[in-house]
Amino acid sequence: MESYALALSNSNLNPKPLNHNNRNSVPKIIPLSQCYCSPFSSIHLSNSNICRSSYSDTPGTYIRAHSIFNYSPFLYLKPSHNDLEVVRAAASTPESSNESTNPAKVGRTLQLAVMFGVWYLLNIYFNIFNKQVLKVFPYPTTVTTFQFGCGTLMILIMWALKLHPRPKIYKSQIVPILMLSVTHTMGNLLTNISLGKVAVSFTHTIKAMEPFFTVLFSVLLLSERPTLWVVSSLVPIVGGVALASFTEASFNWIGFGSAMASNFTNQSRNVLSKKFMVRKEEALDNINLFSMMTIISFILLIPFAFLFEGFKFSPDNLQFAASQGVNVRELCVRSVLAGICFHSYQQVSYMILGMVSPVTHAVGNCVKRVVVIVSSVIFFQTPVSPINSLGTGLALAGVFLYSRAKQIKPKPKTV
Repeated sequence: MESYALALSNSNLNPKPLNHNNRNSVPKIIPLSQCYCSPFSSIHLSNSNICRSSYSDTPGTYIRAHSIFNYSPFLYLKPSHNDLEVVRAAASTPESSNESTNPAKVGRTLQLAVMFGVWYLLNIYFNIFNKQVLKVFPYPTTVTTFQFGCGTLMILIMWALKLHPRPKIYKSQIVPILMLSVTHTMGNLLTNISLGKVAVSFTHTIKAMEPFFTVLFSVLLLSERPTLWVVSSLVPIVGGVALASFTEASFNWIGFGSAMASNFTNQSRNVLSKKFMVRKEEALDNINLFSMMTIISFILLIPFAFLFEGFKFSPDNLQFAASQGVNVRELCVRSVLAGICFHSYQQVSYMILGMVSPVTHAVGNCVKRVVVIVSSVIFFQTPVSPINSLGTGLALAGVFLYSRAKQIKPKPKTV
């Protein structure tokens, strides 16, 4: 049962004594979780609410209180006998959780379900559109730059319309954000290189090895020792990826190597974000952090796109794409849609991460990978052998076990 508090209407820094016999001033019972209380005081003023954590029935006893809004000096309130009776009655009132908490929980569950569905759907469409573009326009650096450019434009529109507050950057954030942006850029570029060389399902099977690199970098950079359960979950991941690789019909060393390298960069990004954690009062929220990484990635990739591939939006290159069965209009539409889905699904992923625990997000990411692999196999009619399916399933099962193993906390050592 949750404790309760008393809320007095029209109270100020010098509230009038509570009196349950006064019909014009009826105290309102509210949950204690909605008020601010600390172990240093028995009653705290929170706007017009008085929060009860303990009380004294000794006549003449003063209760220490403090205003958390204007940080005024400590006040001393003398409760009356009637007030204490009301407090006791409030504390003994049963909580009506079915009327207040259940609708909120149901609403939150539905919201998360919709967001997970949008996350998966956008990821499916991104992989389909992106593969279609890379098939006829084999310039992954240019394609990745264009996708980051679409994301940058969407971010600027979001800030211009004040859909989300603009971030305030501190000096202590510059180096961490730059390092995260570099690894974020390389991870997405390497993923596009792999998608251009091998099947979508195979790329995502290789990317199932991300937990292995997470554990590796955590040991090397953070000196963290993984639990036995975590190490055990890595065995089916490595074995499944190896089995799927040897039986993959579209196997290509460039596609395999770039997908594996994207695991390296993406997980180093995650570990670096933990290692270079800025102070809490200067931390960016998930949306603005991802937005800054996207803008910096777009700026970083522009010179490399011209250096490695040149200007590829020329009529000759577009005509080559048209000769592959996709006209210029279709190529442009699919490129824009891939860029929108690319930024949107990652943005939704960051939003979900801010609402659930990392373990829940990891499980959702595992399910997402299964959905993407199955949908890409169906859409592109990718030939999959039984042994290849077994390897993919084994790797994904290992990822699920890894996400569950991370939830198991080691028992503290007793001396």
